[in-house]
Amino acid sequence: MKYFVNEDSVVRQIWGKADTILFIFAGASAEFALNKAVDWLYFTGKLPADPLGRLFSTVAYARLIVFSSEEDALRSIDKIAAIHQGVEQARGRRIPDWAYRDVLFMLIDYSIRSFEVLERKLTRKEKQELFDTFYSVGSRMGVSGLPENLDHWERMRATHLQENLLASHFTDDLYKQYRKHLGVGRYLMLREVQVMVVPERVGRLLKMRKFSLLTPVLTVYKLVRWFGLEKFFRNALLPSNYLDEVVALDKPEVSMSHL
Repeated sequence: MKYFVNEDSVVRQIWGKADTILFIFAGASAEFALNKAVDWLYFTGKLPADPLGRLFSTVAYARLIVFSSEEDALRSIDKIAAIHQGVEQARGRRIPDWAYRDVLFMLIDYSIRSFEVLERKLTRKEKQELFDTFYSVGSRMGVSGLPENLDHWERMRATHLQENLLASHFTDDLYKQYRKHLGVGRYLMLREVQVMVVPERVGRLLKMRKFSLLTPVLTVYKLVRWFGLEKFFRNALLPSNYLDEVVALDKPEVSMSHL
């Protein structure tokens, strides 16, 4: 069977652990709240009603694609494109290509940042593998103006961070929803994880500190993980209604029923 991502690729290593995926989710939840196209996520009403679930489904779709056969992955990508086209038709407007690129750029960037916080520094070749994977996703979706290579992506990512982010009433509302759905303790923990992974521009717009209070705890967490106790520790930090989805991320396969 031909897989969309090679079995020995670091991309599978990154997206094969719930810990890393949760950090990717934390970073994306911060940046989604600032994106100038966030009104599209409000259009159906699903995002403010269940912001964690909707953002989690984006991350889960990405993981599904990473671990699928090429045929199944392409089918999933086509489904994502069709869903977005349906939203465009309902609103009578096109989602701007830069907004699609922003999502792909976030998945690449937070994959790198999260893995490097939790594990080790990635080599240039490994970062290229990540870029190639999500370039293939964007290309299949028909997104225009994609970067040509990793160097080009880094330049475009920096530009997007400067031009496509804005603290708005959507930002305030999303963070209120995060707090409501997570509870105060878990919400504060989400904020601390975000401090650890977001780019400087995102942190500045969200008025974040530069140092996370969880940084010292991370060393302890890595030790706990070495002893195989990380699931108990991690699950204690999450709302019970999301535990099944998180547990599913640690399994070799994830089905569309989780999305």
